[in-house]
Amino acid sequence: MKVSLFITCLCDAFTPDVGKDTVELLERFGCEVNFPVGQTCCGQPAYNSGYKSESIKGMKQMIKAFEQSEYVVGPSGSCVHMIKEYPNVLAGEPEWAEKARELADKTYELTQFIVQVLNVKDVGSTFTGTATYHPSCHMTRLLSVKDAPRILLENVEGLNLIDLPLKEDCCGFGGTFSVKNSLISGEMVQEKAEHIGETQADYLIGGDMGCLMNMGGRLRRNGQEVKFLHIAQVLNAQ
Repeated sequence: MKVSLFITCLCDAFTPDVGKDTVELLERFGCEVNFPVGQTCCGQPAYNSGYKSESIKGMKQMIKAFEQSEYVVGPSGSCVHMIKEYPNVLAGEPEWAEKARELADKTYELTQFIVQVLNVKDVGSTFTGTATYHPSCHMTRLLSVKDAPRILLENVEGLNLIDLPLKEDCCGFGGTFSVKNSLISGEMVQEKAEHIGETQADYLIGGDMGCLMNMGGRLRRNGQEVKFLHIAQVLNAQ
């Protein structure tokens, strides 16, 4: 099975080790992973800010970059969902809309791919510690990936997983939302940090780096000694 890594902007720029862990996880189960160098931003920030024509240029570049891929897998429910939206955005251009549909149909979030395509529920990882998991909004509400992360985490040897109070509440990031509505966003992430503190967990696990960076920043400013980890980092631990 050949898989193309969709690295996402945040992982590429800030947490490249998440990309490395993603590749190693996929290779563990026999996937041949490649990295199309023509990939760029999925276009979500520009599109959500109202710059549709500018974002479409990036979308078309992404379609061309992954045109020959068998499967496309990314460590972000948010960015993967944006690719799923390409057919709707490009509906007025039939040729591109069809290519967008082909890309959308073969693109998966990491845990979704492991559980639903590879049919793996236990990746054989070991991680010692107490952690809580934050289900990001885009992954759960838009991409509908709810069970796969929990299934994989519950099978990690040594991991004590504590349920997060009001876990489905937004952390306040929301991409451009945190910029345009910073005061509201700040109150939302503060509330989330308080809930994380209630669990007394040592680690915060999530599937989207934007949410993790937002919550991690507030935890540090609060003086809360909670480390944040992308789920790929936990699943690839030995």
